[in-house]
Amino acid sequence: MSRKIQAELVTMCMVYDGDNVLVQNRVDSGWPGIAFPGGHVEPGEPFTEAAAREVYEETGLTVLHPRLCGVKERMDSDGSRYIVFLYKCCEFSGKLHSCIEGENRWVNKSDLKNMKLADTMYELLPLFFEDGYSEFVLRRGENGEVQELRLL
Repeated sequence: MSRKIQAELVTMCMVYDGDNVLVQNRVDSGWPGIAFPGGHVEPGEPFTEAAAREVYEETGLTVLHPRLCGVKERMDSDGSRYIVFLYKCCEFSGKLHSCIEGENRWVNKSDLKNMKLADTMYELLPLFFEDGYSEFVLRRGENGEVQELRLL
């Protein structure tokens, strides 16, 4: 019996400077709202390098030493998984710009709770800001309805 499953691998990175965090107001109709920069891992690419590459491509910032702070996994009804490796980083250089994904800007982390966050971003925030969690589990049914949502 094969243990291989179909999985989509993605990264997301919270870049921060003190109490300020870099956010992206995503314009993608599939996942609109405020989120942190990120994107797909290319075949053969290490996860940490993918996170740094995506931040650079989407923001113009070069991040140094992104640190893994959690994993988000969505388990779909067909048995496939959507796995997001979550990073945070406070060492960076470059000039911030926006991109086709959306407008990038700095906000105070305390303002996040009052912003229109992308779907499930609010529930993900503890993985970035608190030490007690490492995994976010989301299970959806065949119609896309949330069947399970929890932090571990």
